[in-house]
Amino acid sequence: MFDPWPTLAELAPTLGFLAALLLLAEGCRRERLFDWLGERIASAPGARRRFARAFAAAAAITIALSLDATVLLLVPMLLAAAARRRRDPLPAAFASLHLANSASLLLPVSNLTGLLVATQAEIPFTRFAMLMAAPWAVAVAIEWLVLRRRFARPIDAEPDAAPSSDAIPTPRAAIAIVALSLAGVLAASAIGLAPLWPVLAGALVLVAFAATSEGLRASGLVLAVKPLFLIAVVALALLVEWLGELGLSEALAGLVPAGDSPAALLATCLLAALLANLVNNIPATLILIPVLAPAGEPALLAALIGLGVGPNLTPWGSLATLLWRSEMRRAGLGTNDRLIFELGIATVPAILVASTLALWLALELAG
Repeated sequence: MFDPWPTLAELAPTLGFLAALLLLAEGCRRERLFDWLGERIASAPGARRRFARAFAAAAAITIALSLDATVLLLVPMLLAAAARRRRDPLPAAFASLHLANSASLLLPVSNLTGLLVATQAEIPFTRFAMLMAAPWAVAVAIEWLVLRRRFARPIDAEPDAAPSSDAIPTPRAAIAIVALSLAGVLAASAIGLAPLWPVLAGALVLVAFAATSEGLRASGLVLAVKPLFLIAVVALALLVEWLGELGLSEALAGLVPAGDSPAALLATCLLAALLANLVNNIPATLILIPVLAPAGEPALLAALIGLGVGPNLTPWGSLATLLWRSEMRRAGLGTNDRLIFELGIATVPAILVASTLALWLALELAG
């Protein structure tokens, strides 16, 4: 008989950590970190510099606060700033979308897929970052080259920035607390302490700091941690566990190549990318973790490249993409599905191959 309790016990630390991270992002929003970033980007002199700042901001927010913060908090600020100044919003919007997925490779905190793998496979966060640094750098470099070339015409056609009439003070407290929380996660991982605690501490401090300047309702904090999304993840995990007992895991295990050669890792990466674009990357992660666990760390990290970058290929590959499309519709800009496919074809295959080779090299050097 199917017993859900072991699955719930395994997921609890991961979902607790994710909730703390979302609460930290909410504190940053209340401290106007995203408004400040949007204004800093919009007021940069020179269109190329503005695009570079948007690109860097999307990567940094994804790494430190997760891809959800990039899509739900940074993207609306960028779209609003572009509308105020009558500029083409697509270059910054698509940079944010692609970086939300691709830049999430670096740290487990950047994406629920990485968090699930790192916690359930017991990969220390510091080792995770060390092994994924090269694949992340390759992915971000390819994204920059392709996006900068694809949007060269609208970027170069933009007028120069007018002086801002709404200077937003630098949110130093938010920046410092996020940096300390991230450092605390890496330090906690190095000494075997659960990374939940430094993030939760940072989130509570930042929310308390924000509460001194504006009213704070408990209902707002509850909504900030996205309870319906967390419940959906639990439901998906239980469904996948049940399907696994019915034979799904055995069927997929036959498709996983043996060994950790470059060819085997690339095949695993491509399998993960395919599955992510068939069923979305979160259920794909839940399906693949038990299947790939016997193959060990190399296979799991190769799969993460496919689960992280692969969703850029289609409009439905990740929750981040679905949320991004919702934000674009809310801003009256449509879903741009044709352009999603176009940019996905131009970036995803190259990144999957190059980042997997970079992972293999990092594994060889790490021993």
